Amino acid sequence: MENSPHVPFFYPIIQELEAKGFKVVLTARDCYQVCGLVDMYGLSCHVIGKHQGKNRILKIAGTLLRSIRLLAFAIRQKPDLALSHGSRSQLVTATVMRIPAISISDYEHTQKIPFVRPDEFIVPEVVDANQCWMHDTKIKTYPGIKEDVYVPFFKPDRGILEELGIDRSRLLITIRPPATEAHYHNPMSEDLFFYAVEYLSDRPDVQMVILPRSEKQIPWIRDKWSDLCQSRKIIIPEGVVNGLNLIWHSDLVISGGGTMNREAAALGVPVYSIFMGSIGAVDRYLEKTGRLVLLSTPSDMREKVRLEKRPIGEREISNGHEALRVIVGEIVRAAEASAGL
Repeated sequence: MENSPHVPFFYPIIQELEAKGFKVVLTARDCYQVCGLVDMYGLSCHVIGKHQGKNRILKIAGTLLRSIRLLAFAIRQKPDLALSHGSRSQLVTATVMRIPAISISDYEHTQKIPFVRPDEFIVPEVVDANQCWMHDTKIKTYPGIKEDVYVPFFKPDRGILEELGIDRSRLLITIRPPATEAHYHNPMSEDLFFYAVEYLSDRPDVQMVILPRSEKQIPWIRDKWSDLCQSRKIIIPEGVVNGLNLIWHSDLVISGGGTMNREAAALGVPVYSIFMGSIGAVDRYLEKTGRLVLLSTPSDMREKVRLEKRPIGEREISNGHEALRVIVGEIVRAAEASAGL
């Protein structure tokens, strides 16, 4: 598990596999909120390696170093199957040890790793296999979106409002900044994020909860909007929060792309994307079905974002259990084949 969304995604998969008698050994990268979420979900996990920032050379060196450490770990564990949501380090390790590997992904524009590929690639049905850099390996698909795997198990808890000091009479807007250290980052996303906060700060009936992606973003936000933070117009949670629960109780979500956008769509909460990188098939699908609005200019922010209270009762949680069933079925088949069962 290399990124924050991997923890809730794999949690029900782990439970299903263990219920079927499989032994699951977990590794994680110390990146963003991964370790905090591992603790929140009560998982036993071996933390190996950390995020190296946005410097390309350090990213490559960090991937190779983590691969070496994973190799030593895998030699001791002797796994029958390697499973990840796009972990480059694990894929390198699995290739070296000739361990069958399954890689799951929902974004077709990730960067290719030369000379290594998984034995099987699992993507949502809406992703065109020919657009994936894994198009020449075995590709399996699942219905719906990645978030359908775990969102159906979500149970709301209103305690988060008191915990964060939310004024229930005001519009609650959850905002996720762009992933500034990601290889797919477009600086225009930062411009839209800045404009969004400035635009919303003029509304007296709005309260914003900003969820920084990294520790580095926290002091920048607090310094940039110190008055808004002091007046609690902007709230930055201390520690890890249950993102699904916060989204559920929000009137709308604005995010720099990725999982939070799709989680809001799966929860039936209005969501606006300020992601300016290459738009993936999943986001196009959500836009086409009216579950996500893509923003690309400040005028889009003014004209498309609907600032209104939204009753909780109008929201419908996705019940896409089929996605979990299909993915677990593919994993079980591959694991049994590898173990000779």
